[in-house]
Amino acid sequence: QAQLVESGGGLVQAGGSLRLSCARSGRTFNIYAMGWFRQAPGKEREFVAAATWSGGGTYYADSVKGRFTISRDNAKSTVYLQMDSLKPEDTAVYYCAADRAYSGGAVNAPDRYDYWGQGTQVTVSS
Repeated sequence: QAQLVESGGGLVQAGGSLRLSCARSGRTFNIYAMGWFRQAPGKEREFVAAATWSGGGTYYADSVKGRFTISRDNAKSTVYLQMDSLKPEDTAVYYCAADRAYSGGAVNAPDRYDYWGQGTQVTVSS
């Protein structure tokens, strides 16, 4: 059962932009970090970006550096992903994830996150 809700996905031409949002749903919980993952058909879920809530640290996969920007609103428990210069290979379902506390796990490891959204489809046409 999803406790995060993503929005902002859609169809865009190559070179275009989209802004994804992810907000907490249901009961409240503390947040140490929130991240974005994506999964294309027939492929494993891969890390995209993450941000820590208190330290302001940001982390990006090499494939999106310089094109995607992650940001957050601590008061709203919301994370955003600004995606610019989109490519057809960015086409995937994008998932938001939240980590309640630091436990020493790698920021790009799906298993460290406690809550997940249902995903939002991003399709980039060439």
